[in-house]
Amino acid sequence: MKVFDDITFRADGSGYLPCGASDTFVLPVDGGTPRQVTSGDAPIQSPAWLDNDTLLVSGNLAEDREMDPVESEIYALELADLSVRPLTTRDGPDHSPIVSPAGKSIAYRGYDDKVLSYQQDNLHVMNSDGSGGAELAADFSGSFDQTVWAPDGRTAQVFNDIGGTSIGRPCADGSFSVSGGGRPVITYTAGFADRPSEVSSTGLDGKNVRVLTALNDDLILYLDMMRIEEIKVASSHDGKEIEGWVCLPPDFKADGTFPMLLEIHGGPFQMYGPYFASELQRYAAEGYVTIWSNPRASTGYGEDFARAIDRAYPGNDCGDLMSLVDELVARKYVSEERLFVTGGSGGAILTAWIVTKTDRFAAAASIKPVINWMTMALTADIAQYVRRHWMREDPWTNPEAFLKFSPIRYVDKVVTPTLMMVGEEDFRTPSWEAEQFYTGLKMNGVGTALIRIPGASHSVTGRPSRLIALTDNIMGWFARYDPQKPEAAIEATAAD
Repeated sequence: MKVFDDITFRADGSGYLPCGASDTFVLPVDGGTPRQVTSGDAPIQSPAWLDNDTLLVSGNLAEDREMDPVESEIYALELADLSVRPLTTRDGPDHSPIVSPAGKSIAYRGYDDKVLSYQQDNLHVMNSDGSGGAELAADFSGSFDQTVWAPDGRTAQVFNDIGGTSIGRPCADGSFSVSGGGRPVITYTAGFADRPSEVSSTGLDGKNVRVLTALNDDLILYLDMMRIEEIKVASSHDGKEIEGWVCLPPDFKADGTFPMLLEIHGGPFQMYGPYFASELQRYAAEGYVTIWSNPRASTGYGEDFARAIDRAYPGNDCGDLMSLVDELVARKYVSEERLFVTGGSGGAILTAWIVTKTDRFAAAASIKPVINWMTMALTADIAQYVRRHWMREDPWTNPEAFLKFSPIRYVDKVVTPTLMMVGEEDFRTPSWEAEQFYTGLKMNGVGTALIRIPGASHSVTGRPSRLIALTDNIMGWFARYDPQKPEAAIEATAAD
């Protein structure tokens, strides 16, 4: 028997949660007995030394903390008596404290909570006692992520080729570190279009950039990487510029015969870039003109662009994506009869949404989707966030607010054969999301299949074997319904 009394009683990647919370311990550098310095039910994160007797931690110690999932404060924890005092008090998240080299200032990230679906982290600094708080770089349009004090306490832009470390997807994120000593060096993950990320280094002046690793040279030398082109279009919805990239097959020519594969990123607050991605290289190598993009909601283009889907998702971003498809058709890069679409998580709900709105695609593959916002707001591990920040409604008092953006509401409009795939231990977009759409499609006589991945959480490609299996199944599904492959069409008709 298991008894739960918390709203969040399971978490993706962790499963059903035990009682209690993570705590902070200190340990002498030469070993010894760990000393527990925090306790209670509130999770405490990001410990950082302020001085020899004080730790900085972030968390939410309020009694009703489960009802406000983004709230947090920065606290000073005195090791002498384990007393805790807040250094921040505003309504909104304050987190990730880092202490300046001189120990006099604390930088941290956060924002004033306006209860919106997207709010980006701003950069703040305060004195070590919590006084004198101020926002830095308030005119910077982007969101601040990883933050490190330069050894001299100053900041400057020194490089811009940082890239993500995902093997499967072209994610435009990454990490870096700054060494100490007399001549500090920045090491970071550098992104490339034709190979996975490498570790690079540069000085604080951004000069003398060196690529330090060659992790895949023994393999890359024997492979032909597909050519990538940048593409920009004006959205058919409102003219917003939408940026994307196209990976071209090895025998490509603009004759209007090639199949197209549209891959939609998740998040939806995420950003793709012109970086290596094994999934996309595989699709292009199989003959697909493969396109990925940053429709509205994508980060990296300012807070207004990311927030353009607030209480309107999925919706106008669908117009962004269709504008890219239209452009490829107009350029004769692809055949109008051989269009395919896939996406994961946020890209999966858009995939499901698209096939409820158009029959242009020969087949679709929706991977770990949201299908019903009502069930997401009541069963996902981010249920309270979906209810409080995303919808800002209660499903029992205003069900229409949830259903009008739920693909399940329009499943009777679908004629496109649609593959559904989900991890059996996914608690972010639980397996019953994909199952609802699958069952609706079956009831309506639409070609579909359901793939449940044993042991997989929301990170369905967390293992190389699963990444290979995912791409294999997507390729097989699309080949089955490709009108230019008569044998596949016959097989699909017989199976249906």
